[in-house]
Amino acid sequence: MKIVTRANAIKNLKKYIGKDLRKLALQYKITTYETGKQNKGWKGLILERLAGLQTNVSKAPNGLSYELKSVAFRYVKNELVPKETMAITMINPEELKKHEFFESHCWAKLKSMIFCAVMWNGKNSQEAKIIKVVSLDFVETDELIKEIKADYDFIRNKLIKKGFSSLTGRDGKWIQARTKGAGHGSTSRAFYARKELVKKIFETAK
Repeated sequence: MKIVTRANAIKNLKKYIGKDLRKLALQYKITTYETGKQNKGWKGLILERLAGLQTNVSKAPNGLSYELKSVAFRYVKNELVPKETMAITMINPEELKKHEFFESHCWAKLKSMIFCAVMWNGKNSQEAKIIKVVSLDFVETDELIKEIKADYDFIRNKLIKKGFSSLTGRDGKWIQARTKGAGHGSTSRAFYARKELVKKIFETAK
C-alpha cells in the first residue's frame, strides 16, 4: 500500500483548487444528491480520493495520521467568510481534567487537520469549488496558538472548579466547548473552532 503522508495529501489536494467537488464526485461515482436525499459524507469521500487515500481511509499507515476537514465558505457583503463553526473533537471530561493543552486530544486533532475551504452556493447546489487547502502549521502561529491554549486552559479550569455542565459556547475567543448538535436535550460537549478561528487560518496561511 502506498503511504500518503500529510504533506503529500496537501500537495495532492492543492492540485484541485478551483475545481468543482460535485463534478469530481460524479466522476468517481460518489453519490451526492442524485437520490433526492443528500449523502452527508460525500465531500469527505471525494476529498479522500483527491488526497490519494482509498475510500473510508482517514489516516495513513504507520501512525502518520491526519484528518481532512471540508469547511464551507460563502460571501457576506462581498467578504468571504466561514458558513459555520467547525467541530474539532468530542470532550471527555476526565481526559480534559487530566491533560494540559499540548497533551490534549483537542490539540492533537487541531494540529493534524488539513482544512479544505469549499464554496457554499446554497443547499444541494450544483457547484462546490475548492477555494483553498491549508493546515495550522502553514500559519504564523505562535501568538494564535498561545491564545487557543488560553481558551483551552480557561475551559479546563472551569470544568475542574464548576463541573461539566458549566461549560458553555460563550467561553473562549477562538475555541469553545458546547453541546454537540442543535439541542434535543444533549448533555455531551465538543470543542468547536469558532468562525473567527477558521477565517483567521484561511486568511493568514501562506
